[in-house]
Amino acid sequence: MDQTTNFARHDRKRAAERLATFVAQSVDEARAVEKPFFHLEFDRVFPDDIYAQILRLMPESADYRPMHGRSKAQDEIQTRVKIDLFPEYIRNLPAEKRALWDVVGRALCSDPVKQAFIRRLAPGLSKRFGADFAQVGMYPIPILTRDIPGYLITPHTDTRWKGITVQFYLPETDANTDIGTIFHDVLPDGSKPKATQMRFAPNSGYAFAVGTDTWHSADPVHNRVKTRDSILLTYFVDQGVLKVLRNRGKRLGNFVLNEIRHRI
Repeated sequence: MDQTTNFARHDRKRAAERLATFVAQSVDEARAVEKPFFHLEFDRVFPDDIYAQILRLMPESADYRPMHGRSKAQDEIQTRVKIDLFPEYIRNLPAEKRALWDVVGRALCSDPVKQAFIRRLAPGLSKRFGADFAQVGMYPIPILTRDIPGYLITPHTDTRWKGITVQFYLPETDANTDIGTIFHDVLPDGSKPKATQMRFAPNSGYAFAVGTDTWHSADPVHNRVKTRDSILLTYFVDQGVLKVLRNRGKRLGNFVLNEIRHRI
């Protein structure tokens, strides 16, 4: 399935469609876990040859820009950076890298992948949105993220603007499985002890429908790793004029800021 690099633009569309079919199947085959909240766990998200290319064609540090939010900076150094996997953001990458990440981004934004997540995360989505959860609009934003030692994020449930949270881990080996995302229980006294932890293993990941009980966090990334690379695929609720305009306006605003950064 070595289909992503060194081909014409029209070939990328077919490659993205094939990759979308594979990823959607991976979602359909993912393990469903009930506790501490309903979520999916993945062992093989991408085809092996595509994953090898992902590792080989990682962008350079200068290609990323700071990612703001709940993540913590250390001594004024931004510990999480990102690249939006939309065509307008990756167009400044070298040709081979641009071809790969264009295909990956298009596949992750595809309708087959979105519908697979909606099907498999039905318990969490119906709990939040009711019986008509499948009719709720979801706007996908895939980003390639890079964390460095010192990155951490405290327990939180994700903003209600989000409908589905997905993270695909991208390490080269399974030497540091202890830096995966932590899921928390919520006890009657309000405390939130650690319930389980995702393994930061090659080509793995998790997904859940955002709810009031989806507490998760990340311990500080230790200095035994140089970077913690992953893809965050977030589906923002895309229903109603406010949310529709916000989602597209945010994408446009990020594009403008990215263009300014490259010109500076």
